[in-house]
Amino acid sequence: MNILLIEDEPEVAAFIKTGLEEQQYHVTIVPDGLEGATTAMEKDFDLLILDILLPGYSGLQVCRYVRTRKKELPILMLTALGTVKDKVHGLENGADDYLTKPFHFEELLARINALTRRRSTVSGKIYSVADLQMDCDKGTVFRGGKEISLTTKEFTLLEILLSNKNKILSRKEIAEMVWGINFDRGTNVIDVYINYLRTKIDKNHSQKLIQTVIGRGYVLKDSY
Repeated sequence: MNILLIEDEPEVAAFIKTGLEEQQYHVTIVPDGLEGATTAMEKDFDLLILDILLPGYSGLQVCRYVRTRKKELPILMLTALGTVKDKVHGLENGADDYLTKPFHFEELLARINALTRRRSTVSGKIYSVADLQMDCDKGTVFRGGKEISLTTKEFTLLEILLSNKNKILSRKEIAEMVWGINFDRGTNVIDVYINYLRTKIDKNHSQKLIQTVIGRGYVLKDSY
């Protein structure tokens, strides 16, 4: 697996590179945001690990730039900016996950595994509810014949909802299935992502598939 690490702190970059290469990952380090964005476009990577405070382009700028061009590339934000507002801001700019410094390498590895696991587990699955169709092999989602562009985490969240059609999922269950056991449940990221999906899946459709069950969680239903 090829990983692009955009990190301007040499010690942090070396620590991550050494640890990941011991796990048989290949890591390319770029210390500058502008150069990192260019490298992400010119070469194929399986994952982007991205600091926010960078020379050249900021991490948020790089994330937005990459996300509009490589929609399926998993992006993990790695930064010292750790408030809830910072995390939500990073996710709103296209990141799939957010890990704050300082961190334990085991947690970084767990988050990397969680981000890349979907590619190997969803193969062959096709879901269809009402006029919504998801093809996991092709990584495509259509509603009413119109293709919908989703980030990696949005795609995973929708797959979880579709595979549990008509079943109410609590926020805890969604967090564990989509973000893994290390997910910070102190944030409102689940609600943010549900709103993202609703905007893309249900907006301009009279039949709303993603529904809130007050006090219990969320459910994707094929009927009102």
